[in-house]
Amino acid sequence: MKRFFLALLALPTFAFAEDTLNSGDTAWMLVATAFVMLMTPAGLALFYGGLTRSKNVLNTIGMSLGSYAVGTLVWVLIGYSVAFGDGDLIGTGKVMLSGITADSLSGTIPELLFVAFQGTFAAIAVAIASGSMIERVKFSTFLIFAALWVVVVYAPITHWAWSGNSTTFNFGEMDFAGGTVVHLNAGVAGFVVAMILGRRKDYGKVAIKPFSPILVTLGAALLWFGWFGFNAGSEVAADGVAASAFLVTNVAASLGVIGWVLVEWLVYKKATLVGAASGAVAGLVAITPASGSAGVEGAIIIGLVGGALGFYGVSKLKTMFKVDDSLDAFWIHGLVGIWGSVATAIFIADYAMADDYNMMSQLVAQFSAIGLTIVYSGIATAIVFFIASALTGGGRVDEETEARGLDEVVHGEKALNI
Repeated sequence: MKRFFLALLALPTFAFAEDTLNSGDTAWMLVATAFVMLMTPAGLALFYGGLTRSKNVLNTIGMSLGSYAVGTLVWVLIGYSVAFGDGDLIGTGKVMLSGITADSLSGTIPELLFVAFQGTFAAIAVAIASGSMIERVKFSTFLIFAALWVVVVYAPITHWAWSGNSTTFNFGEMDFAGGTVVHLNAGVAGFVVAMILGRRKDYGKVAIKPFSPILVTLGAALLWFGWFGFNAGSEVAADGVAASAFLVTNVAASLGVIGWVLVEWLVYKKATLVGAASGAVAGLVAITPASGSAGVEGAIIIGLVGGALGFYGVSKLKTMFKVDDSLDAFWIHGLVGIWGSVATAIFIADYAMADDYNMMSQLVAQFSAIGLTIVYSGIATAIVFFIASALTGGGRVDEETEARGLDEVVHGEKALNI
């Protein structure tokens, strides 16, 4: 039961577990880390690549691949120290993994393995944000932005939520696997950069259709697969909570598909493949913060609403806000991430509920964390992007490059029409 109560306080079990290596936990976390690694340069790359236009598909995939490479580098250099080192506002003391050896433990697994696992989260967070700015941001600007963002934005928010330290900004939020830390954070970041860059030149003037619904679906399937490591791995142990997280992740993703397609059919009398794939991702996003505490009944509601809400955000709210969020990163990850965070306080299985649990108090904690994430991520992301833009002579490509496509002009390559 100890793990459940710690989860309610958003204090990871690795901070308190007895420092004894467990081979079962270690084996599972090696697998979980590999699962999450697959999500960025494969799953998200195909998902985003299929959603963009043919003239920019390679650039879009390259941004996911670049996010993983750059994110991994800065994570081991300084990001892990900021996120999980000792300190209040930011962590310190583990720059370049100082003091961490092959014998160092983080609970029941090697700390080096924990570093690798958490690094995959940092990488996919900035890759998610890339979806809001594709087809017009300079590749060089984005790579510099990715490096700075992981350290300046992602790592501090991770520290406040997951470091185990009694930080000023730890509100007691329940975020088992990254509803606010990863998804809301990345969604807000992408939305802010999209506002700074402005709309694509032909946005609203011509039909902008996905390059390949097939790639979108394959990408979503790989994300779904990798998400088992993302959520179940966040228990950092091979136990019943990990098994429950695994199950509810699958259930919520399935209901996300149903929720999106059902509303899409009611509104447009169409059930698109892109919509179904997007619904799966929305359901996965929604269950992420609750995956360690919700039961199957809660997962059904969380996933169903997540899919429907994602559709509403993409089809209705996006038009109202008039921001060119190219691949809807905010609406699927940010908006649905907010729903998932709120739902976490509402749908709690009996096994995970403390005797003195108070839903209203927990909702206050959830909304406090949501507000902090939106404000800090929004402001810090803007600063980071302006710096990256200044270092690259402006963050937006010229009109000719945008018209011809970044694949040909920037990369000298073209994608085959799949």
